[in-house]
Amino acid sequence: MRNENLSGILFMAIIGLSGCVKNYVPQDLDSFNLESSYTQTLFNPILGRNTLFSNIFLDNNNSAKPLTFKLVNVRTYDGLPAPELSAVFPVYVWNEQYTGNETSLAAIESKRTLENHPFLEIREHSGDMLFWGSNEILARSVKSMPDSGYKFDVQVGNSGGSKVIKDLRIQPYILREYEPNNADVISGYASSDWLNPSSITGIIGDSTQTLLNPSDVRISIHKLSSQGSSLKFIFIDRNNKFIDPSKFNLTDWPNLLHGFNMQKTTTYVKYDVAYPIPLVERRTQYTTTDGKYAHLDFSYSRLTAGGFRQVSHLLFDFGIYTKGDWEIIVSFPKESPKFDND
Repeated sequence: MRNENLSGILFMAIIGLSGCVKNYVPQDLDSFNLESSYTQTLFNPILGRNTLFSNIFLDNNNSAKPLTFKLVNVRTYDGLPAPELSAVFPVYVWNEQYTGNETSLAAIESKRTLENHPFLEIREHSGDMLFWGSNEILARSVKSMPDSGYKFDVQVGNSGGSKVIKDLRIQPYILREYEPNNADVISGYASSDWLNPSSITGIIGDSTQTLLNPSDVRISIHKLSSQGSSLKFIFIDRNNKFIDPSKFNLTDWPNLLHGFNMQKTTTYVKYDVAYPIPLVERRTQYTTTDGKYAHLDFSYSRLTAGGFRQVSHLLFDFGIYTKGDWEIIVSFPKESPKFDND
């Protein structure tokens, strides 16, 4: 009887012990590398432009994925609150890929919508940094250099652990509404507001009969209004008179850029356009090969004295990043092009 009681007690103890052991078996946790961090700690986005810094988080020991990233303690460089970085503004977000084959402004706008976003966002599972710039009000509210800018921390982790990466820094460059641009990226000072063509071939001066160089031509980009959405081209001769755009008789005006409702007069050519230009950094028929800038080709032909046809080109690559009514003026202050046959 005594042995039976002892056996029962031992049996119950074993059952109780096994239950305790079961409750304290560690759960499987994801591996997390505490040495992982960012390869870039200073960010200099240009205000007014969407800028993505990607593939900047280094995790050599391959922490278990997905990792989760979160912005924390966003502040000025001096540690004060920075509400301008957390305030949201309406910015364009593409819901469908832009191709360059859209046949109207409506077709372009149907592919993107306005969403509210702050200036800085972090991609939740990659740690990529996205600076929104497609809202001019947002861009003008953020401090730019030479101001010391901002600091922020990033919390990153998974179920196996986490860490806070501290004192990442933002020092934006000033708002530059177009490129090329002579304005200093910090002070905004520009010694001149005119630019030169990307290249010129075969353009003869009407008085010297010699070839013009890019330095002989001046191009200026002006914003007329922030309310509209158009782009106008104007040509000026050495006497400060309008050149009829039709003299550039080989120019493919309907497909010069991705614009619509072309208005062509004796003094200008104007298009309705969507901004920014280019709309995305992707190669289309209207851009440079890298898709970074819009590509213009103003061309014409004339017959030389020997009866040969001379084809002339003026090329200009540019970008405009804020919405409005803009104009591009191409002037020939030194010598007007010779358009007539010899």
